[in-house]
Amino acid sequence: MAGGFRPNAGRRPVEIDLVELEKLCALQCTDEEIAHFFGVSTRTIENRRKQRRFLDVMKRGHAKGRISVRRAQMKLLEAGNSTMGVWLGKQLLGQREVITNELTGSGGGPIAIAGKTDLSRLTDDELQQLRELAIKTKPPRGD
Repeated sequence: MAGGFRPNAGRRPVEIDLVELEKLCALQCTDEEIAHFFGVSTRTIENRRKQRRFLDVMKRGHAKGRISVRRAQMKLLEAGNSTMGVWLGKQLLGQREVITNELTGSGGGPIAIAGKTDLSRLTDDELQQLRELAIKTKPPRGD
């Protein structure tokens, strides 16, 4: 017997209030949090996002949330919060702190780099241990 169209067949679609959805997105809620709020799976939220109307509401909500955060940051800046001023300068204006590190040797001269290790003061046992360590740490040959 072939299937076919039957009136009222299948699960009824869950109604998601778009006004509430926009509010949740303005709070920067995750898909999982939105799904829990509406009592659906995250997959349902992901599938609904494919619908133009649903996607537009989510984008508008996220944008309103970011604007709200930026407004609060600007209020902090206007109130004299210098840390917020530095942070916003870095985020919005691409400003950065330049720190240069210059290393020098004794007396401000160049750093001395030892060219060769002096092994003459090692005992025969210590030299043997050093050889064994060198053999163990040598990478395997790819024959």
